[in-house]
Amino acid sequence: MRNNEENAARLEDLMKLPPMTSQQHAEIMRKRIGGRHALEEARDRRQLGLDDELFPS
Repeated sequence: MRNNEENAARLEDLMKLPPMTSQQHAEIMRKRIGGRHALEEARDRRQLGLDDELFPS
């Protein structure tokens, strides 16, 4: 399930703000993708047993 709490805002408040710039959008997407890649890499390392010293069974 996706966590949308960081995006919670009233519609009235959103309509008063200027639109997001492409630079702002790109930065948000880079952070989101970077976090997802870090989680995927950690999961893969654990499945391969490369992090046994960090996560003993």
